[in-house]
This record gives sequence, C-alpha cells and structure tokens, in this order.
Amino acid sequence: MIKKIILSVGSILGISACHGQGELKETSLYDFTVKSISGKDVALSQYKGKVMLIVNVASKCGLTPQYKDLEALYQKYKDQGLVILGFPANNFLWQEPGDDSTIQSFCKANYGVSFDMFSKISVKGSDQAPLYQFLTQKKYNKLEDHAVSWNFQKFLVNKEGQLVRVIEPRTKVSQEEVIQWIESELKK
Repeated sequence: MIKKIILSVGSILGISACHGQGELKETSLYDFTVKSISGKDVALSQYKGKVMLIVNVASKCGLTPQYKDLEALYQKYKDQGLVILGFPANNFLWQEPGDDSTIQSFCKANYGVSFDMFSKISVKGSDQAPLYQFLTQKKYNKLEDHAVSWNFQKFLVNKEGQLVRVIEPRTKVSQEEVIQWIESELKK
C-alpha cells in the first residue's frame, strides 16, 4: 500500500519510478517524457532535429538574472533551430521554493521567459530525475560524467540528441565562446 501511495505521488509530481532502482530504460534523450510547467506531458522526441540547451534554473539565486540572457539567446536563435528547456530545481540552498505556478509567473513577469519551462524536479541526489541521471552519467550520455554543481548549469545537445558540451553555471550564454558552440551546432 505504501509503495502504491509513493508511486501515485511520484506520478503526480512527474517523477519516474526508476529513481535509484537500477538502469534507466531510456537510451536516448528522445525517449524521455517530462511534465511541462503547466502539467502536460512533453515527449522530448518533439525536439528531434533541434539544438537543445537544457538548464536547471532557480528563482532566488545569484545567477537568476541569467534568465535574461537565456531569453535573449532563445529569441535570437529560435528560428534557426535552438530550443531552451528550463527545469526548475530546489537542490541548492532551497533557491527554488515555489510551486510550478509561482515559478511560471515569476519567469514571465521578471524576465519575459517564452522558452519551454518544465515542472520542478531534482537534478541531483537520491531523488534525481531520470533525465538528469541521463545527462550527468557517461554510461548514458556517452560524453562524460558531470554532476550538476549549481543552478544554471547548461547541457548542450546536438540535432541528433547527443550531449556535446556541459557549460558551467557561472558561464553566461552571452559569452562569445558559448555563442560559437551554439552556432556551430546550429550549422551542422
């Protein structure tokens, strides 16, 4: 009975039952389905052929102003095939305490965020979301082991759904080097 309740709560929160229970079933980023910030299921396969920048975000962090740069980057490159996927997470000093509705309102009101935002998840620890297990472990992502070190860590994914680069939290997407990495992937 307790297991059923836990699984029910997990499904409400958009958490997969595979946390801490062995290998992921997903073998590609395109195999994942996640919850949008408004509660709808989103298959990452809808982003096939796009360059993805996956970012764990937070509203009460010193890095929160990066939302402005992320939105500007999205506006500049969305017509060329860039998508930004924002995943709120409360893993670092409780800097994302709000629920999905509060987070969504904050992002729109303060930064005009129009890129895709998703339901709050855990990006590290024993309750790490399966998507982030995939992104942070070489046995799944085929690039490298790279734990999430703080809010606004970025994962650059090419048009084939392969992780090609991990960008540290303090590195802004407006930096020339980051722009070059993104433009290079968009041209391929």
